[in-house]
Amino acid sequence: QVQLVESGGGLVQPGGSLRLSCAASESITSIDDMGWYRQAPGKERELVATIISRGSTNYADSVKGRFTISRDNAKNTVYLQMNSLKPENTAVYYCNVDGYVGFRYLEVWGQGTLVPVSS
Repeated sequence: QVQLVESGGGLVQPGGSLRLSCAASESITSIDDMGWYRQAPGKERELVATIISRGSTNYADSVKGRFTISRDNAKNTVYLQMNSLKPENTAVYYCNVDGYVGFRYLEVWGQGTLVPVSS
């Protein structure tokens, strides 16, 4: 089964921290880019951070210095460490992976995990 399993979301207070995880099923191989996107209420989905297979990272300006993306290639897992969270970071966070499923190169999305930032 081709899937991304996200975990770690939940209610957090402003200034708090949270770590999201996203594990890709074994059916997704030769994974290149892995990333996190988010969609806030009433807004379009936007990039949060990406990381390529060699480890180079890219961040949205709004999260630089507060969020850290990392990956464990042996576990086909990508993480997003979020620190100093703000109410405006409230969103559904989606994991995204580019890789092969059989002979097809696909972009696979997770189901999303809700992160409400509120006191």
